[in-house]
Amino acid sequence: MPLNMNREVFITCAVTGSGDTAGKSRHVPRSPKEIADSAIEAARAGAAVVHCHVRDPETGAPSRKQSLYKEVTDRIRDSEVDVVLNLTAGMGGDMIFGDVERPLPLKEIGTDMAGATERVAHVAECLPEICTLDCGTMNFSLGDYVMTNTPSMLRAMGKMMTDLGVRPEIEAFDTGHLWFAKQLAEEGVIEDPVLVQLCMGIPWGAPDDLNTFMAMVNNIPSSWTFSAFSIGRNALAYPAAAVLAGGNVRVGLEDNLYLGKGVFATNAQLVEKAVSVIEGMGASVIGPAEVRKKLKLQKR
Repeated sequence: MPLNMNREVFITCAVTGSGDTAGKSRHVPRSPKEIADSAIEAARAGAAVVHCHVRDPETGAPSRKQSLYKEVTDRIRDSEVDVVLNLTAGMGGDMIFGDVERPLPLKEIGTDMAGATERVAHVAECLPEICTLDCGTMNFSLGDYVMTNTPSMLRAMGKMMTDLGVRPEIEAFDTGHLWFAKQLAEEGVIEDPVLVQLCMGIPWGAPDDLNTFMAMVNNIPSSWTFSAFSIGRNALAYPAAAVLAGGNVRVGLEDNLYLGKGVFATNAQLVEKAVSVIEGMGASVIGPAEVRKKLKLQKR
């Protein structure tokens, strides 16, 4: 396949995530104020989109508390910085099984299963321009942890998002997730223009080698818009790979804590590095107004 480099690139900054990272770097924001401030700094550095989870301000543990999402949303919108808000809707599908001989009952600690309406409740209240739809069930790296997203659940959540006027961002961790996303589009659950995030290198989804990455890219319809990222050691190289493949860029502390070997990064620094890579390749970084036009987003 010939290269189809993207010449007009938008950057998404994934500000904090829900992983066990808050205790590993002091730059990972916890409180709504810290998350909003970090998102605003990332926007000033060149991110057109900020992707936000929330955390318990005291412990740093991931949270689905609506009041925390509302505070983050209000703080970002009340700032003088324009940025497209993307809230996660990936929480509420965590299942931790018992041991291999007695998988049931599920372990109470870590299991967080909620219905479709509850999983989208903060989206309905905050009305971000984009929210994520993790388009499949997957084994994660932890021994007995499964991220659970059934076809019925995804259809229900996707319809709720579409009815709210919020653009779903399909989170694809493997090729089958793209296959089901096409089915959702065919059924009218998600509408054009379809937005996809390719999530590479996350055990045990799609590895981040270039052959697998291009297999993912080649499974995306040409009319759709995609971004891509990798976690870990290849995170800093993936902006170049994404742009060369015709996509957009995601960086941020959800995916990678480091600016270089042993050097902890801030979100703004990761965005600045991505801007440098994109512009060094001869492409332009576009802002939130252009992203809204491209993706037909409703600014709140």
